[in-house]
Amino acid sequence: MQPNSNNSDKKPADRLLKMPGKRDRGPVDFKTRIAGYEGEIMAIATRDVVMAQRTTTIIQAVEIMTRAGFRRLPVVDAGTHRLRGIVTVSDIIDFMGGGDKFNLVQVKHAGNFLAAINEELREIMTPHLVTMPVTGSIADAVDIIVNKNVGGIPITDAEGELKGIVTERDVMKVLTTEHSRRRAEDVMKSSVRVTSPDTPIGKVCEEMVKCRFRRLPVVVDEVLCGIVTATDVMSYLGKGKAFEQLTTGDSAEVMGAPVRSLLSGELYTTTPDRNIHDVALEMIQRRVGALPVIEDSHLVGLVTEYDLVKAFAEE
Repeated sequence: MQPNSNNSDKKPADRLLKMPGKRDRGPVDFKTRIAGYEGEIMAIATRDVVMAQRTTTIIQAVEIMTRAGFRRLPVVDAGTHRLRGIVTVSDIIDFMGGGDKFNLVQVKHAGNFLAAINEELREIMTPHLVTMPVTGSIADAVDIIVNKNVGGIPITDAEGELKGIVTERDVMKVLTTEHSRRRAEDVMKSSVRVTSPDTPIGKVCEEMVKCRFRRLPVVVDEVLCGIVTATDVMSYLGKGKAFEQLTTGDSAEVMGAPVRSLLSGELYTTTPDRNIHDVALEMIQRRVGALPVIEDSHLVGLVTEYDLVKAFAEE
């Protein structure tokens, strides 16, 4: 990433790292590509799914997701377990200041964050979602993940009862058994939006919702110093850190803290020439959804689970 004098007056959060983009191969019919993996989706899905009800409060859901390390929580009827919706980490970020769901705080509760987080989950959950039947194949899951950009797919029976959930990571684990000739630079996103350590958490939420991504590299003087994820922001709320210095309970107090307060000491990265098979194995081992790509100490791209699922399925 080279400094650009024409961009010197722009905020770090508004900068884009530019490299020649890789060719977009477009939608792919994965059923013909991975016939060898055809089989019951339940073989790789999580069957013992942690669930919530529509009457679960937002803060209860956030605490459950934070404690378990989940990015999503299916919402079901208490008695029948029929699927009614899902709340994702993106919904939580939207609610915390990123988008329209923040109106629950600003409008309904006049900015009182403490009151808003005790609203029921039905207020912010996504009611219309993509699902799979229990008879689905892994190829079906790949098709949904890649062509519909869905990171977690609830699996239901004929009556609509939740039977499991399959994620990008589950699928990536299966596809990663195949070696590849492709490298990180072949599949990474090379135009990466970045932010600075002093950016308020609320601004980071806005960026994530507006651009529809779950992570932002944090840079200082063109050098990567961390990465903040939507899960980090949610955990700020779920672990109670957001309330430690509250005096009035106003949302501005919660979301005004700098994003540097969310950064952990661990930062895992990769290099452009690394084989994507090895990148995938490290992401699985580290339990991370993405790895920044570093060259000469500079950030040049980002490889995500989505990028790897698509790349392996195209092989």
